[in-house]
Amino acid sequence: MKVVQINAVCGPGTSTGRATSELSDFLTAKGIENKIFYGNGSCDRKNSEFIGSKFDHKVHAFLSRLTGLQGYFSYNATKKMLKKLDEFSPDVIHLGNLHGNYICLPLLFKYIIKKQIATVITLHDCFLYTGKCVHYIDASCDKWQKECGNCPQLKNGNPSWFFDRTKKMLKDKKKWYSGISRLGVAGVSKWVTDECRKSVLSENAVFKAIYNWIDVDVFKPHESDVREKIGIDKDKFVILGVSGSWSKEKGIDDFNHLAEMLTEEFQIVLVGKTNGNINEKIISIPPTKDMNLLSDIYATADVFFNPTKRETFGKVTAEAISSGVPAIVYNTTACPELVGEGCGFVENVGDINAVYRDILKMRSENISYAEACRNFALANFAKEKLLNDNLEFYKMLLEK
Repeated sequence: MKVVQINAVCGPGTSTGRATSELSDFLTAKGIENKIFYGNGSCDRKNSEFIGSKFDHKVHAFLSRLTGLQGYFSYNATKKMLKKLDEFSPDVIHLGNLHGNYICLPLLFKYIIKKQIATVITLHDCFLYTGKCVHYIDASCDKWQKECGNCPQLKNGNPSWFFDRTKKMLKDKKKWYSGISRLGVAGVSKWVTDECRKSVLSENAVFKAIYNWIDVDVFKPHESDVREKIGIDKDKFVILGVSGSWSKEKGIDDFNHLAEMLTEEFQIVLVGKTNGNINEKIISIPPTKDMNLLSDIYATADVFFNPTKRETFGKVTAEAISSGVPAIVYNTTACPELVGEGCGFVENVGDINAVYRDILKMRSENISYAEACRNFALANFAKEKLLNDNLEFYKMLLEK
């Protein structure tokens, strides 16, 4: 078996890039020849290749905004990649995030259909089953289930300056997917998998929910001296939040509100870019690629709060739970399914008063959630099991 992964990024800097690299390492360890093609950032892996050039990507981005067509450019760069695909002759093509202005989707899918290569689509977000939306929850839109057009998110995500081409783009995706005889869809949560079943992808695909995996040997309960390093008193009750960048969509307003409600015996710590828009009572830690440091930060927290309103998985929540830390999330998208019984609380979206009560309850009851959290993580997020689930999915499609 030969496998090719195509994803916007590769390497440890982002969750999807890290997942792509870890899957590649797993396949290599199993003796499976594999390659990675990616379109943004940098990666020093010997089996990875950059698609196009930064200049090409800028031109692609400009043309996308000008025409309203997302992923229809980078023609020459994609042709060069397809020539390398021919030389490698993969049995399986595994598609991750294809938005990012680096690949020509009509060319790519025409090639897959012509060669009838078994294809797996991993849904890290919603782009591959909508006209253009990466997420549609904020807009409360369900047009993607039948026919896009008059898009309420035209200026968001992958923006268009003038034209609404979402009807055409969804129609094209339906045509492409219907032409692939061995098509598998792996949603990174039950929620996104079930959502995709309502879409144009459902007519010709085999579906399987495969969670994003966690390195449970790194993210585990352990003693940490992070509190001492950042000057937090050992007796304070720490509420932790982790994000690459904090914004209104990620819930920074909820953390600011919560900071005003809590007394001095509590301390909120946020990891990630804040752009200065946080309450002065909150301790801010820059984003880090050091997984051991991040593990130490999780391990020192008393509770993890993820106030996002849209999540196809929520890897930081899973990492916290794997570290033995209970989580509080909102009852939306994939968030609730990551919090098992005895692993925390699920509240209505934006109900910061309920979050506040949960924190007070955990502080006063002094109950250990660590064992329940750890057992749930081992059963649901263990890296080796989920990597193997991907491999078994490949085998199933090849036998189809």
